Amino acid sequence: MIKILLCGCNGKMGQVITKAAEQQDDLKIVAGYDIADSGRNPYPVYTDLGRCNVRPDVLIDFSNPASLESLLSYASSNGIPAVIATTGLSQVQIRMLRNASGRIPVFFSANMSLGINLLIELVTKTAKLLESSFDIEIIEKHHNLKIDAPSGTALAIADAVNSVLEQKQEYVYDRHSRRKKRSRNEIGIHAVRGGTIVGEHSVIFAGNDEMIEISHTALSKEIFAVGALRAARFILGKKPGMYDMSDLVSQE
Repeated sequence: MIKILLCGCNGKMGQVITKAAEQQDDLKIVAGYDIADSGRNPYPVYTDLGRCNVRPDVLIDFSNPASLESLLSYASSNGIPAVIATTGLSQVQIRMLRNASGRIPVFFSANMSLGINLLIELVTKTAKLLESSFDIEIIEKHHNLKIDAPSGTALAIADAVNSVLEQKQEYVYDRHSRRKKRSRNEIGIHAVRGGTIVGEHSVIFAGNDEMIEISHTALSKEIFAVGALRAARFILGKKPGMYDMSDLVSQE
């Protein structure tokens, strides 16, 4: 039985993961961490990781970027593999992940959906084939409670595309203040916030007289929970280092 410490357990994703874990026979959430113990959970919840007296096999984080440093310190000190699914991390925090991965295995993905990671694989292949002849635009849509914009997934898509292009592109987030035509060396990234949209990401390749659009739509948060639990299974027993969805997919 894989024992999980769930960070951000009282948030929306934390509750989805709690329910998803109850359907699994090979893993169990044995403790939770949240800044406020305001939920009713079938496991003990701690507001201070230093008081946690339950020994987990792996940590799953769906909390807040502000908690990352303390979570990594706890995981590193106790030799616990960490699955980090919190979005909106800064470059400084990404470096924290890489530093921690020298001591423990760290699984990090801006999106835990297998479908999104397949989309990333498809758009990178497309971008490489169409470089210099098509403009690239990324549109992401999320619910009206999402704080960070653009989404971490949209940025991950843009970074993946940029990594395969010979001519590196500039990210342009807003054009209303740029009164000039679109340059050939940019990727437009646009955020939509409204209602209860779980998550939509589209990558548009616009050429002369033709357009290709590759899209992914999340219909529920459960797909992210399933992905996080798969990541927990995957990372258990791994050597220290950085891992992501491409590693998980290649193993299956």
